[in-house]
Amino acid sequence: MRRCPPLVLAFALCVSASSGYGDDEPLHLKLDRTLSAVPHGGEAAPAFITAQSIEGQKGSRLEATGNAELRRGGQAIFADHLLYQQDTREVVADRGVRIEQGGDVITGLHLEYNLDSRVGDMTLADYSLAEGHARGRAESLHMEGAANYALRKVTYTTCPAGNDDWMLNMGELDIDRGTQIGTAHNAVIDFKGVPILYSPWMDFPLKGQRKSGLLAPVYGTTTTGGTELTVPLYLNLAPDYDATIAPRYMAKRGLMLNDEFRYLTADYNGVLQWDTLQHDMVSQTSRSHQAYQQRQNLGAGFSDTVDVNRVSDDAYYRDLATTVAGTSQVNLVREGVINYSADWWAATTRVQSFQTLQDPLAPVAIPYRRTPQVLLTAQHDVGDADASFSGEFVNFSHPTAINARRLVLYPSVSYPLLYDPAYYVTPKIGVHTAGYVYGMNNPTGQPNTSVNVPIFSMDSGMVFERDMTIADRGLVQTLEPRAYYVYIPYRNQDMLPNFDSALSTFSYSQIFSENRFLGGDRVGDANQVTLAGTSRFLDAANGTELLRLMVGQRFSFTTPRVTLPVPTVASTTATTTAPPPAPTPTASTNKSDILAGLSGRMSNALSFDSLVQYNPSGLGTEMYSISGRYQPETGKVLNLGYRFTSPNLNPNLSMRQIDISEQWPLYGRWHSVARWNYSILEKRMLETLIGLEYNQACWVARIVVQRFTTATQQVASNFFVQLDLTGLAGIGSDPVEALRRSVPGYTKLNQPAPGESTLGLQ
Repeated sequence: MRRCPPLVLAFALCVSASSGYGDDEPLHLKLDRTLSAVPHGGEAAPAFITAQSIEGQKGSRLEATGNAELRRGGQAIFADHLLYQQDTREVVADRGVRIEQGGDVITGLHLEYNLDSRVGDMTLADYSLAEGHARGRAESLHMEGAANYALRKVTYTTCPAGNDDWMLNMGELDIDRGTQIGTAHNAVIDFKGVPILYSPWMDFPLKGQRKSGLLAPVYGTTTTGGTELTVPLYLNLAPDYDATIAPRYMAKRGLMLNDEFRYLTADYNGVLQWDTLQHDMVSQTSRSHQAYQQRQNLGAGFSDTVDVNRVSDDAYYRDLATTVAGTSQVNLVREGVINYSADWWAATTRVQSFQTLQDPLAPVAIPYRRTPQVLLTAQHDVGDADASFSGEFVNFSHPTAINARRLVLYPSVSYPLLYDPAYYVTPKIGVHTAGYVYGMNNPTGQPNTSVNVPIFSMDSGMVFERDMTIADRGLVQTLEPRAYYVYIPYRNQDMLPNFDSALSTFSYSQIFSENRFLGGDRVGDANQVTLAGTSRFLDAANGTELLRLMVGQRFSFTTPRVTLPVPTVASTTATTTAPPPAPTPTASTNKSDILAGLSGRMSNALSFDSLVQYNPSGLGTEMYSISGRYQPETGKVLNLGYRFTSPNLNPNLSMRQIDISEQWPLYGRWHSVARWNYSILEKRMLETLIGLEYNQACWVARIVVQRFTTATQQVASNFFVQLDLTGLAGIGSDPVEALRRSVPGYTKLNQPAPGESTLGLQ
């Protein structure tokens, strides 16, 4: 036995299983200052030991004391005192023990460990896992293999060291890196030292993968349902499909069962929902909701979609939905679609109907069914010309209104006379043909009819650029004048029904379209030219658009004569004929309103958008909207908006609304979230949302109150309270989805970074 001098600071001993020394030969120590080439993996990998003092005999036991360090195969063990058995590769370490492997760091009082099997035990262990920045303490920790742990009397938290605001206390915790699953027994969640949730058993994914089990319960209160509690059960049935069963108890209405089944493959995906409330204690009825959506790639250019929705009664969403989007649904679509796409043409076949949900105070017309609808589009180059075709056949059916089969054909040809990045002139000519064959509900015996309308248009424009400098910043300014001419002769269409047409919303894109009507039942006569200009300011360095100014107006050489019948809305009929509306206020001048828009990004934090519609005939501003967003950093956003629509455009759609929303730090860790959407004309709030968030290092508390309109004279209120333990679970009713819908740019304060795993209570 030979003892090393105590003044030696560090020794490295490379011990190999194939050593030629005899077991009784003396050990010769070699000073190694580099320790740079540490082999990895395999039982033959050497072990490197450094310490202030090492003594032992080759092939037998080594004893290292004073800042002892053992490295082998990507593992590192540190301790004040370390014993290493060379033949069995057993390690015993005491005092200040630390083991590092695969990003995990474990410290403890005593370690017994085998380097070959990587099996060992540590007492009074403090651990830090690579996944989710989790840490904790265990009375005992058993290591099995490279990175599988079994812990007893263990704690778990994602809070930083020194902060134990929340702690998951467990009798047992098993971590299996092979299946990436953790399993806990007798788990209690403590928040600020107070137990708030107990589970006798739970398991969870280590890296965010899907895993069967109970999700965090959701509880809260609504005006329509009272106090609510939902306990979702997630079932990971297979890699390509899963299910969620979520019983939802509402104090006022009873127990509702929400079920969802999802599937996803390379060629098709879909979701099936079935929600049922067998006995609503308020309405004294059974209520249900079914929905099924699927998309499928059939191959060879074919695909299909299915979208079927149904509810048991008109008030289902107003009574049971918890979001603004849910309560505002009127027509639930039921359709099946088959698509085909080739190189230069495509076809679609659709069968479509609706379930219309009526508001007794604001009835709506029942839309027509399409049984079926066939669409065909094609575009092909013929020499230098571009030949296009669009066609539609549809069978419109309705229980009370006139039924008909309609065929619409629109072939067209465009030919670029001039085409260059700086200028273009493109004429286009086509013919719109529509034919009707009438069926049921035709009491006046209206005969079958058709109409042919030729269409001619010419689009032209130029692009000018110049370099400029503002405040030492290089810019490129563009000037883009555009002229768009349309000629469509008048054809009397008063005898035609109206199945799906409506006057297009007057907008900057609409003034560059041929037809001022949407749908296939009307083609507006026109002899008009649109003059417009756009100027952009671009960053010369990267091409980013900083500012855009647009202005345009349409000039008609003749007064338009084609009109739509005025609908009379009823809850059971869809009216097709009525007296024509009065001429628009600008018809006598043959000038459209002037449209002007200004939008831009003043900085990385500040952006705005605005649009004004001005009537030059003395009626002033018909419509304008302005919105802005200031978002200097994550968790800070302020949105401002104002919308105005004059009753001159449509008395039923006049509007004056203020929309303000924000997410902003208040003081310390407190943040506010709010939305205020107010109708000045109606003198009432359309939506109010007020909330507070407290963002701690490893948890966020949210309190949110939301009130919104669900029907003409009906409002709903939601109250959310949530404690979101980062990396573990959100306990309470989750307001995040409502906040994202109501506050554009809202950021979840404890959102994990991309790719970062969370524990996820399941």
